[in-house]
Formats: sequence, C-alpha cells, structure tokens
Amino acid sequence: MKEYIITIDGGTTNTRCILWGSGQRRIDEERRAVGVRNTSIDGSNSKLKQAVRECIEQLLERNGVAYDQIHRIIGSGMITSDVGLVVVPWITAPAGVKELAANIAEISLPDICPIPICFIPGIKNGEGPFDFDNIEAMDIMRGEEVESVAILDRFPPGKPMLFILPGSHNKFVSVDREGKITGCLTSISGELLASITNDTIIAKSVNREFVSQENYDREWVLKGYEIASRAGLGRACFTARILMLFYDNDPKKLANYILGATIAGDMQAVRNSTALKVDKDTLAVVGGKEPLRTAVADVLKYDGYFREVETFCPEGDIPLSARGAYIVARETGIL
Repeated sequence: MKEYIITIDGGTTNTRCILWGSGQRRIDEERRAVGVRNTSIDGSNSKLKQAVRECIEQLLERNGVAYDQIHRIIGSGMITSDVGLVVVPWITAPAGVKELAANIAEISLPDICPIPICFIPGIKNGEGPFDFDNIEAMDIMRGEEVESVAILDRFPPGKPMLFILPGSHNKFVSVDREGKITGCLTSISGELLASITNDTIIAKSVNREFVSQENYDREWVLKGYEIASRAGLGRACFTARILMLFYDNDPKKLANYILGATIAGDMQAVRNSTALKVDKDTLAVVGGKEPLRTAVADVLKYDGYFREVETFCPEGDIPLSARGAYIVARETGIL
C-alpha cells in the first residue's frame, strides 16, 4: 500500500526532505548543507542532485520504507529554478492554493529516484514588459508561496494580509480577501546585516555577533530604526561606532541597534513600493525565527502604519514550507 509522502524543500544553502505518514503525520527528516548556491558556484547541479538522492534514500532506509510504498514526492523552493533540479515556470499573481495546485509539474528524474517528483511552481508579480518606469513593481518568489499557504491555513481569508518572512532575504507577501497572493517584495536586508556585522568597521562595535533571543533589546532596536529612518542606513551604522566610543560600548546593545537600523529600509519599502498591495487596514503577520520575528513586529507596531500586527509561530517542528507543500498537493487530489 502506498501510504507515505516525501516533501523536498530546496533553498539557497540547505536541502531538507521530510517523510510523512497518513493523516499529515511527520515521521522523520533528513537534510544536507547543500543548496542552489552550490550550483551557482560549480556551474553544475550534481551536488544538489546527490544531496536530494541521499536524503530520500536515508529516510527510506532508516524507516524501513520501500519506494513502492511512496505515494508521492513533492518538491518546492529554489529547486524549481534555473540553478535547481528543474526549471518550473512561475505562475503570475494573483494566485492561491488552487492555482498553485493546478500548475504542479510532475517530472521524472531517474538519477535521483525512480518516482516522478511533483514540483510546485513559484509566483511572480506580473508579466511585463518592464522598463525603469515599472520594474520596481516586479518581484519573484520560490518557496515563500508554500510558506504563505501554511500561514493562510491559520489565518482564514476575509481580510487583506501582509506576511513578513524575515531571513537572509526578507520577503513580504501580500494576500487579498479571497486568500490569493497578490504580490511580493524582497529585500537583502538580512545579507546587509551579516555584512555589517562581520565585514565592516562596525564589526568591532558588535563583537561580530548577531542578536540572540536572550539578548534582544527592544529599546536599542527602535533607536536604530529611528536613526536609520531619519538619516539613512549608512549614517545609522557608523553612529554605532560613535555610540561605542562616546555613550555605551556594550556590543549586545549595539548589535540590537544595528538590527533595528537594517529593518528601517524594509519599512520604507513596504509603505512606498509598487510591488505590494497593502494599506493601513491590512493585517500584518510576522513569521520567521526569533529574535527577528519579535524585532520586526516591534518595529511595525512602533512605526504605526498598520493598525493590526500579529506574530505567527508554527506549531510543532514541521517547517512552514513542508506544511504548505502538503496543503497544495492535497488540493490537487493526488494525496
């Protein structure tokens, strides 16, 4: 009897596979520190293919499962891109669970596994043509669409929402009253934070350390946000050195200050970008890991643009991407 499902979530630096039993029951997980970044560096996706193959085989062997017991293998994320396993075209917003399900691509990759893999497409904001007058309205996602589906499962349609998914690339996903994704906005503020923390003159001020959940300091986050909003990120960051020399040299506080400063540009983008469809009545829902989740939520509340701000913490140890992929596959009737 084919009673098992495997979901594959491929990102920039990591690949994760989860084995599911009946009734959306998570059984086991296997991951590798290999992602599409390796493809970009090597010019070949052979390492990525090997990582996915090893993850699947390890899951099956460890749990005494054979391929003929696998009902479906479902893939999502950057593995559907030109630096992934296969290229699956984006679908165009607005799009929800039904549209994602209708555009799943079932592709055989025998050098990975003997079962076809069902790939969930990403979503793009528009079709074009584009030029400098409208290019800022364009954005793309691969992986965040299934994360958004998982969050939507907890926040039923009925009001417009903005999902904030902090990470190395902060992603903002707007959703309409019908539960369809209407667009997204991406920033590299997470990468900027990493660069400022490790590779600038500010590294000494923050002791090359990021904010931990235990050392989170709302006051200093908001001070960084305030100064960056007023004077810009570059000036706000150098002010961290001034603070160290003339006010308070606690690297933990200064790391919080820098965190707030890097968030400021994203708040400006959300208010002014043409990539999103949001207004003051949009419910802002902040996901991601701590302390980024709390920091972004605190800044949003302090900023005051959105009347409602909530945080989203996933239940249990099932990743949003895997849960969302399962929901999309279930919509197709293949589960």
